[in-house]
Amino acid sequence: MKKFKQIILLLSIFFCILTIISAKKKKFVSQEVTKKMKIAMIIAKDGFRDEEYLQPKDVFVKSNFEVDTYSSSTGIAKGMLGATLKVDKTIDQLKVDNYDAIVFVGGVGSSEYWDNPVAHKIAQEAVKQNKVLAAICIAPVTLAKAGVLKGKNATVYPSESGQLKKYNVNYTAKDVEVDGKIVTAAGPHAAKQFAETIKNLLLNGK
Repeated sequence: MKKFKQIILLLSIFFCILTIISAKKKKFVSQEVTKKMKIAMIIAKDGFRDEEYLQPKDVFVKSNFEVDTYSSSTGIAKGMLGATLKVDKTIDQLKVDNYDAIVFVGGVGSSEYWDNPVAHKIAQEAVKQNKVLAAICIAPVTLAKAGVLKGKNATVYPSESGQLKKYNVNYTAKDVEVDGKIVTAAGPHAAKQFAETIKNLLLNGK
């Protein structure tokens, strides 16, 4: 009888421990679900395309995503159509593992990243860590030169289609193209669709 009571006691302790562990796991999962997704947007210091930054950012913020903006240097960044914003973070400070998506904004000034090794490393890290990686207008050239579009479907502003083909990218000429977790878009006219595509990838995995 004494041995039977000991077994019952041990079993009770065991089930109590299991209950505590299960409760902690549920709490952890709940925290993960409510955690805000984060997006890093990379713009040119001079000559980013206004709509390609403002429209996607509006979609992201309304979707409860946290957005950080990076450029090649701090201070005031200027858009092609007159938009201005203060940049507090430089691309060499960007840690890919802190974000769910990395977005390269286009505009004439975005060519400053085409041959930028820091920008290339960011793109490569995003792919390596299975993050959503996106670029619009002429910014997909940065991804092509970083080697992350090789053999993939992608689009770009038509004037730079030859750049993609040069780096063995399958240029599709679509407004928005998706290949895995890489999203590319052809220009400002596709900014909203570009943003919605990124949002859907983050929220639904598609």
